Amino acid sequence: MTANTEPSRQSDPVSHGRVSTEAILLLGFMWFAYFLNYCDRQAVFAMFPSLKSDLGMTDQQLGLTGAYFLWVYALGCPVAGIIGDRVSKRILVVLSLIIWSLVTVMTGLARSGAELLWLRAAMGVSESLFMPTAIALTASAFAPRLRSRTIAILTTAQIAGTVVGSWFGGWMADLGAWRTAFFALGGVGLVYAFPYFAFLRSLKLESSTESSGATSSETVDSKVGVWQCLLALVSIPTYQILCIVFPVFVFGLWLLYGWLPTFLHDKFELSQSDAAFNATLYLQGSTAVGLLSGGWLADKLLRVTKASRFYLMLASLVLCAPCLHALGACETLVQVRLAAMAFGLFSGLMMGNIFPAAFEVIPNQFRATAVGVLNLCGGLVSGFATLFGGLWKSTLGIDRLLSLTGVAYFAAGLLLLVGILVLFPRDALKQSDQPFLRS
Repeated sequence: MTANTEPSRQSDPVSHGRVSTEAILLLGFMWFAYFLNYCDRQAVFAMFPSLKSDLGMTDQQLGLTGAYFLWVYALGCPVAGIIGDRVSKRILVVLSLIIWSLVTVMTGLARSGAELLWLRAAMGVSESLFMPTAIALTASAFAPRLRSRTIAILTTAQIAGTVVGSWFGGWMADLGAWRTAFFALGGVGLVYAFPYFAFLRSLKLESSTESSGATSSETVDSKVGVWQCLLALVSIPTYQILCIVFPVFVFGLWLLYGWLPTFLHDKFELSQSDAAFNATLYLQGSTAVGLLSGGWLADKLLRVTKASRFYLMLASLVLCAPCLHALGACETLVQVRLAAMAFGLFSGLMMGNIFPAAFEVIPNQFRATAVGVLNLCGGLVSGFATLFGGLWKSTLGIDRLLSLTGVAYFAAGLLLLVGILVLFPRDALKQSDQPFLRS
């Protein structure tokens, strides 16, 4: 059996007809919430020089601002996924927005590096409630043939939030008002919670897992225990491969998110706002192109091979590897911008397809849990990216760390290729034949 298995016509709770207006509005509301999510989490990385000066933070502590967030976020994601598969997804995403916005406001009140680190950990808890549920809720509103494009569009919010949050944080830090930046970002989130909840409360999509008196294929059977759910996921070989490959990918991503602004600030003597602008705009702008084109291409190629999303992720890892090396080795700002654009373009292929790819091999009702477990694996590993950047900034150097990460990307690509050729055909067939787990 080859990986070019034709897509199965398994049942799905969403009609294959025209997309409803409610589904489009849902995507829009979820997009803006996800945008705020990344604005709030990314602003701090553009403020490192100011935080070092005003709060007396060391490079190691600055590295821990990302590590604490990611580690706590990672541990919270599978729990959030399990909860999201069992309770109201609408309430959970709004509650997450409110809590992380309050934490953002409180971050502006931090009086020491230790307080800021505790608040970053609290941010990890609050934001972990959002993503698994948001991905699952949005994906369930669209047919499989549109799923990669839908998730790609939703993920552009991550890109926009990274650019805007980083630029705004750096700009406010240059003005000596980094605290005000947190007050403003948190305030916007609290205000948005009102229309966000009002829309979700009125939502009446047929695919909703919360329809009164309905039993949906998107909802976990109440008799299925948490451990049975987790064991069902980790017993799928292709999903195991994704749980290895994805952390390698996000390690490189968070190394750039956390330390590229400071790397450019030090190497090219840029202001904090200029460094944040150059570290995010070119990278994230091209990532948006890669996301949207990768989502569209994956959905089109799905007619040819059900492994289309996996092949695009393979291309992403292999093509991103030399770009990581180039980002650290470039001698001019123009070269850095070109390398960042190339990395962003190719990384978008992975970001838009990782979760839809997982949905190809897991039972439908475990989607939120599957996203949560993937984020657990990714967050635990990527937390070391920001920490290692701080620990090894003055010894190994960010440039060499980027090159080593590129080697890891290539190795992960080889592992994924084995998964596509050997494991995926069997796992995809099992999902087609037995889409539901019953106790």
